[in-house]
Amino acid sequence: MKRIPILVFALFAFIHVTSAQSLRVLGYLFSHNNWNNDIDSIDLTKYTDINLAFINPDATGKFTPDENFLRVTEKVHQHHARVFISIAGGNPPAYFTSLLAYDKRAYFIAGLTTFAVQYNFDGVDVDIENDLIDGNYAAFVRELSIALTAKGKLMTSAQAVWNGHKIGDSTLQRFDFINIMSYDKTGPWTPSKPGQHSPYTMATDDFNYFHKTRHIPAEKLFVGLPFYGYGFGKGAPESMFYRDIVNTYPGAENRDSVIVKEGGKIYYNGIPTIKKKVAFAKQHGAGGVMIWEIQQDSKDERSLLKAIHE
Repeated sequence: MKRIPILVFALFAFIHVTSAQSLRVLGYLFSHNNWNNDIDSIDLTKYTDINLAFINPDATGKFTPDENFLRVTEKVHQHHARVFISIAGGNPPAYFTSLLAYDKRAYFIAGLTTFAVQYNFDGVDVDIENDLIDGNYAAFVRELSIALTAKGKLMTSAQAVWNGHKIGDSTLQRFDFINIMSYDKTGPWTPSKPGQHSPYTMATDDFNYFHKTRHIPAEKLFVGLPFYGYGFGKGAPESMFYRDIVNTYPGAENRDSVIVKEGGKIYYNGIPTIKKKVAFAKQHGAGGVMIWEIQQDSKDERSLLKAIHE
């Protein structure tokens, strides 16, 4: 009889820890094929998911074998995190659209699935954006989903509201979870529209669009967080990593914008806004938060990753 309270306490502790850790933290790791060194630079204890951005095939759809990926996936798995191969990206190879067409699609999907299995990835992240979302997109997603499911792999996607009208509900529902790109509302491509590129309202509006309008379960949605900023006006850089912003401008971690000496302005997300977005994700039952991009963070007390965990 004396054992019962101990078991009850242990069960309570397990439930409490599971609940506290239920919000996943996913980070995109952008690398120029230097995966071993880049993965070693990450504190994997603070991530539940890592997306390797980007790994694309050649123009025929063939992937280049690289045993280094086994070390990368093994290291991530040692920290009880998941690791995905992310394809396409915001600036994909010019030939990528041809790989989605009927005559190359099957070969591309077969190679991609084999690659994921061979190097022990947990799944594939489909980061196909903008003009690449064409008449072949739905068929590609459907066929890739079937192939990956047969191998016990997940299929995720980076999605933005500005592309939402191009994608049918049934296609969106095929993804195991969706990383919402709640940033780039404006930027150097629209110099006439200076301002915050990732306001808090964008995170909430984007989440509500996918959850309430597109009927994606909240637990399948990851709220996107930017670790970079955009500049507008005289003397401001077009873009700047968060780590460089806080190293250049004292106290910048507690604000969402800074004015450069020439008069221009850099907009980004500081610690208070990041915490506010994470609180929103927790309060509304989101599956997690997504970071672009891991290496843009500061590795000290001003770290946005640290703020997320706080």
